[in-house]
Amino acid sequence: MSSHETNKSEHKSENKSENKSENKSENKSEHNPENTSKKLDYEKLGFKCGIEIHQQLSGKKLFCDCPCMIRKDAPDFTFVRRLRASAGETGKVDKAALHEQQKSKLFEYQGYNDTTCLVEMDEEPPHSVNPEAIETALVMAKLLNMKIVDSIQFMRKTVIDGSNTSGFQRTALVGYDGFVEVDERKIKVDTLCLEEEAAQVIERKNDKDIYNLSRLGIPLLEIATAPDIKNPDECKEVAAHIGMLLRSTNKCLRGIGTIRQDVNISIKGAARTEIKGFQEIKSIPDVINHEIKRQQALLVAGKGLEPEVRKAEPDMNTSFLRPMPGMDRMYPETDIETIIPLHLHIKIPKTLSAREEEYAKNYGLSRDLASIAVRFESKLDNGYLFESDFDKYKSDTLSPTTMADILLIKSQDVSKKTGKDFDVFELKDELFAALSSGNISGSSVTDVLIEFALKGKFDVAKYASIDDSSIEKAVNDVVIKNPGANKGLLMKKIMESLGGRADGKKVMLFLNEFLK
Repeated sequence: MSSHETNKSEHKSENKSENKSENKSENKSEHNPENTSKKLDYEKLGFKCGIEIHQQLSGKKLFCDCPCMIRKDAPDFTFVRRLRASAGETGKVDKAALHEQQKSKLFEYQGYNDTTCLVEMDEEPPHSVNPEAIETALVMAKLLNMKIVDSIQFMRKTVIDGSNTSGFQRTALVGYDGFVEVDERKIKVDTLCLEEEAAQVIERKNDKDIYNLSRLGIPLLEIATAPDIKNPDECKEVAAHIGMLLRSTNKCLRGIGTIRQDVNISIKGAARTEIKGFQEIKSIPDVINHEIKRQQALLVAGKGLEPEVRKAEPDMNTSFLRPMPGMDRMYPETDIETIIPLHLHIKIPKTLSAREEEYAKNYGLSRDLASIAVRFESKLDNGYLFESDFDKYKSDTLSPTTMADILLIKSQDVSKKTGKDFDVFELKDELFAALSSGNISGSSVTDVLIEFALKGKFDVAKYASIDDSSIEKAVNDVVIKNPGANKGLLMKKIMESLGGRADGKKVMLFLNEFLK
C-alpha cells in the first residue's frame, strides 16, 4: 500500500471556505488575467498530469449495515471531538496532518438513530467488510485492465481535519498496473483503492467545524492514473471515460457530489500540485490552465514552489488548502482481517459505450437515441435493458427505434402535456404486444399514453386497427369530398376520420393508389 501512496491523496473536497481569507492576497498576486488568453505549449512546459477519481457506491456502508443514504434533515443527536495527529508507519508525523492540528479546532458531529451507528461514532470497531463493495472494486479493477492484489489489507491514513471521527481513513489497495484507452492512446492506471467516504461538512467556523455522519463510511472507490496525461483536454476525456466505466458497474450512487475528481499536475521547474474540488468535468481544462499560469508567474518572479494541495475555485483559480501529504500518514489497520480476493468468478459487465454501439449497430437506433437509452438504463436499480424488449417485440409493425422513442421521449412529452407523472413501464408489455401484432397502429400511441396518464389504464379494443377495406373506403370518401386538395391535407383528413387507428404508411399506400 505504502509504495503507491505518493500517487494518492486525501479525498476530502468539500472545503468550501477553509483558507480562503488567508490566501486571498496570494491568489490575486499570482494570477495574471492577461496570460489566460495565451496558447500553452504543454510539451515545452514539461507538463505532467494524472487524475484521481473518487466514486461512492450504493447499498450498505463499508464497515456496517447502515444504508448509503446522505441526509440533510435535522439530526437526532450531536457530539464533539478534538483530534490530533499520530505518527505513521515510518515513525514520523505527516506534515499535512500537523497543518490541520495547528488549527486547534473543535469538531461537532450530527447523527441519526436509524441510519448511523456506533461505527461512525468511533465507539465500536468496524464490522466485516461489505462483500458487495469488494466485488464492485474487483469488477472495476478488471474494467481498468488491472492486476489484482494477492490479499486486501486495509491501512489507516491519518486525517484530522474532522472529516473522520477516528482521526484516520481506512483504505485498501485492490488493483494496480492497469490502463484505459482514450482517443487511441493508452493511459496507465496506477492504483484502485477501496476506502470509506468522509463525513460531510455542514459549516466551518474559526474555532469549530460541523459535520454530518450520514455520509461517513459509504464505500468509495479511488482510482489514480499515472502522470501520462499530455494536456488539459485529455485530462477531461480521461475523467469522462473512467466515469463511464464506473457507471457501467450499475453499483454507483448518482447525483451531485457522488463522484469527485482530483487532478495532479506539474511543470518544469515547479512542484507537484494537487487540485481538489472540481464542480464538473468541463471545468478541468480551464482550472488546469489557470494553475499553470499561476505557477509560471511565480517561477518568473523567482519564487520557489513547494508540493501542495489546492482547491479549485468557481472563477477557475485555485487557493491553498494544505501541504502535500505523504507516506508518513499511513499505518496498518489492526481491526480488519486480511481479505483474499476471489476474483476469478467475477463477470465483467458490458460498458455503457459498448452497449451504445450495440444498440446502434444491432437495432438501428440513432447514436443520440442509443446514448439516451443507455444513460437511462444506468440510472435504474432493477437493471432493465432495452434489448430484451427489442428482441421480444420487434416485428414489421414495431421497430426498436419506436419502442425506445415511446419509453424515453413520447412518454415524457405526454407527461408534460397532461401534467401527470406516470410509469410507462406499467403498460409497455401490453402496448408493445398490441403494436407488434398489429392489433393497434403506431398512430394510436400518443392517445394511448394520454389515456393511461389520465386514467391509469387503457382499453386496447378502443384503439384496435381498422381493416384494409375500411381504410380504402375512408380514402375514397375524403378524396371525393375534397377535390383539388394536396396530398398532405388529404392525409390529415383521412387520419382524422380513422381516429388514428390505422397505420400512416398503409394509409399513404392506399392514397397513392387512389390518386394514380
